[in-house]
Amino acid sequence: MKFWYQAKQQHWIKIVLLLPLSGLFYLVANARSLAFKRSWLKSYRPPVPVAIVGNISVGGNGKTPVVLALVEAAKQRGFKPTVVSRGYGGKAPYYPFTVSSTSQSSECGDEPLLIHQRTQCPVIVDPNRSAACKAAVEQGSDLIICDDGMQHYALQRDIEIAVIDAQRGLGNGLCLPAGPLRETASRLSAVDLIVSNGEPLFNANSHLLQLRASGLRRVNDQQAVNKVTEFDAAIAGIGNPARFFDSLEGLGFDYKQQVSLDDHKHLSEEQHKELLEKRIIMTEKDAIKYRHTAGDEWYYLPVDSVLPDAFYQQFFSLLQEKIHVS
Repeated sequence: MKFWYQAKQQHWIKIVLLLPLSGLFYLVANARSLAFKRSWLKSYRPPVPVAIVGNISVGGNGKTPVVLALVEAAKQRGFKPTVVSRGYGGKAPYYPFTVSSTSQSSECGDEPLLIHQRTQCPVIVDPNRSAACKAAVEQGSDLIICDDGMQHYALQRDIEIAVIDAQRGLGNGLCLPAGPLRETASRLSAVDLIVSNGEPLFNANSHLLQLRASGLRRVNDQQAVNKVTEFDAAIAGIGNPARFFDSLEGLGFDYKQQVSLDDHKHLSEEQHKELLEKRIIMTEKDAIKYRHTAGDEWYYLPVDSVLPDAFYQQFFSLLQEKIHVS
């Protein structure tokens, strides 16, 4: 909700009305976390290391680029990583569901399909992340990277990475529904690494994630194209569409219309029909949805993750410690 990221004074009436619900949310979330810590509720520990890439706020913060970067770095170091996800936005014919090149985003969700296409890494989807982890181990994985799930305490983890959208930060700092937080800001003191998506850095101890755009590609066949810089519309169905639109302008792309969608949302049938014959540019995450229904001049802009060496050194040092202890 937009008011989460605006000055509290502008929406104080709405916030005051929602604060009792936020208080209840906080109490329930903390009681649940305590229940897992005290083993009153059962949790599962896989026999291989688990790294969670998540956040304490709702909405897209840049988790998927971090997952992509970790997968590639782990493969280069000889690991056999598997990504697990609950597959938000998809409904698979069965679970656990292993993503393949023929999978549809309607089955597994946008991010799992994107991750598999970009890395060829095994990706397993299941609303029960513990079940997905068990399947990953059975398939020979020696490192599990969990895309989201920081609050999924039924799954024990070895390393936690919190990703923060530096442009939006933690919003008004309040818990749902008065604010965007699933847990209070103090939770960040317990994670192993903090990644700040964009500038300025979230805090002095966070690692800066930069997204570097690569060449433009056509949605329907993923072929690279050159010399296309003007578009009828730009589409973004991500957590922070403004970031995508700003990046397009910074890269010199011109467009006449912005189409902002909620995270994971599709174009309506009317919008799709209206835009079908036009020249469109969109995010790679959005392009996943339209591989088979895109117009001939629909394009997407892939981005590559750039993280500092210090991030990888810290992550793999922690990972080796966990392996040695186990």
